[in-house]
Amino acid sequence: METGVKKLYEGMFLIDSAEATKDWDGVIELISKTLTKADAEIVSIRKWDERPLAYTISRCNRGTYILAYFKADGQKIHEVERDVQLSERIMRALILRADHLTEADIAKETPATRVEKQSQPVDTTTRTGESVSGETSPLDGQVKTSMTGDIAAP
Repeated sequence: METGVKKLYEGMFLIDSAEATKDWDGVIELISKTLTKADAEIVSIRKWDERPLAYTISRCNRGTYILAYFKADGQKIHEVERDVQLSERIMRALILRADHLTEADIAKETPATRVEKQSQPVDTTTRTGESVSGETSPLDGQVKTSMTGDIAAP
């Protein structure tokens, strides 16, 4: 086996959600330093999702998952795993070979990016191009709400 050949790896890092919210830049910097310490080239690093944990880890019930793609020598992966185990901020990590992935696979959106897209404003026009707004119905006197949640008083 050749030494020094960098292969593509996928790393999923689990961080306490409270800590990730409080110090996002510090968390990303910690993961980046852990990888660069093992002479890894970071291809991509981003938030994957925030979810409740199946069981409590270090008194934490929610975790933020950070997905990182990086190129590293296979013999250096043990150093990354050791640094993760010694870290008090990274709760868990899973590192897998990802040579089979393409650039398009790496660039795919994550659950976190889907949520960000959904939270953007939605077009509130009807099929005829009229804007939807809050109004009362002359027949039953009920208040109808617009798609944005505004309520018009009767």
